[in-house]
Amino acid sequence: MALKFELVTPEKLVRSDEVHMVVVPGVEGDFGVMEGHAPFMTTLKDGAIEIFNAAGGEPERIAVSGGFAEVGDNGLTVLAEKAEA
Repeated sequence: MALKFELVTPEKLVRSDEVHMVVVPGVEGDFGVMEGHAPFMTTLKDGAIEIFNAAGGEPERIAVSGGFAEVGDNGLTVLAEKAEA
């Protein structure tokens, strides 16, 4: 099973993909999201999102600043003020 992941800024859709896991820099600490995660919403702290395409693989990192993350039935959506690969 794969997690539907979207990273969006006010300017554009940065990433939309099915991935194994994403680690997000939340204000209360970093958290990992995989398929089937419980619904959850938090604000982001400045940091890097780590995107794992496969179990045990090296993550792709995208720097983000500000915004929100929401885990729901449709997967993980990150709405960031800025994102830089």
